[in-house]
Amino acid sequence: SVAKTPRAAALGAAAEAAAAGWYEAQGFTVLARNWRTKSGELDVVVRLDDVVVVVEVKARSSARFGTGLDAITPDKLARLHRLGRAFLREHQLSAVRLRVDIASWVDGTWDIVTDVS
Repeated sequence: SVAKTPRAAALGAAAEAAAAGWYEAQGFTVLARNWRTKSGELDVVVRLDDVVVVVEVKARSSARFGTGLDAITPDKLARLHRLGRAFLREHQLSAVRLRVDIASWVDGTWDIVTDVS
């Protein structure tokens, strides 16, 4: 993993907070932010009714090196699904559907892609 500069870390934290706020405004409840295990981290986990959503937040100050969506490889997506299932187990959440969303923030503009598989 690449070390983040303080500016990049601040941008990422602000984007995670903004994404959590956006989901709350849509009626979701935030279950966790920066949930960590030895296998990885989930940026934001939200729930609405019987759907639990793992939100991977990617923030970029510009699209010069691609968008946050461009950073989601098949391996990264598989890891998000695995971590999401681990979160459900740890929090004893059953009878719910797990969904993975990607929230990409580039230079002030959000692009949220839901149900990435």
